[in-house]
Formats: sequence, C-alpha cells, structure tokens
Amino acid sequence: MQLPPKVTDRAFARLAEIGAARQGKALRVAVEGGGCSGFQYLIDLDTPKEDDLVLEGNGEKVVVDAVSLPFLSNAVIDFSQELIGARFVIDNPNATSSCGCGTSFSI
Repeated sequence: MQLPPKVTDRAFARLAEIGAARQGKALRVAVEGGGCSGFQYLIDLDTPKEDDLVLEGNGEKVVVDAVSLPFLSNAVIDFSQELIGARFVIDNPNATSSCGCGTSFSI
C-alpha cells in the first residue's frame, strides 16, 4: 500500500526558521530521471500548485507533485545538520541503491 511521505518535526522547524510560509513558499520535494543512479531528488522552495499533495506542520508546508508521489511512498523527509553541512534529506524505502551524493537513487 502506498502511503504519503512523512515529514519530521525537525524538517518543519527548519522551514519555519527560514520563513518559507511567510514568503508564500513550501518545500517542494520532487523526483526526476537523471543523476548517477537513474533518479534524482529535487528539493527547492516553491509555490504550491493545485495538484500537489500538501503535507503541513508547524505552520509550514511540504509539497509533492503527482508524478513524484509514487517514488516517495513511505519516505521520510528530514533535516540533517552535520559537520559537512546542513540539508534536507530523504530516507526512501523504495530506493534499492543510492549514490554517495545523497540526491541520486535507483529503484
């Protein structure tokens, strides 16, 4: 069964820190062909569109388009802050392998 992705409190908190909602923006998480493993994630601040799945928390929004949604079923969208930098990360159970860059995967 396909379930929508889950967004962690930490990811919503980071969106609040950068003021995404105040700017009328949401975090867009999308999947497109390409990258070194076949698919790659696109993560950007964007304006929500009519056919997006909208996940809301802490007054902020994360949106996923209908084409990307099956690739992100049951995934977890999080925010990670490490020595090498801070970024939004995706733990995707659908990916059979991923690349060291963290943005490319295969199914």
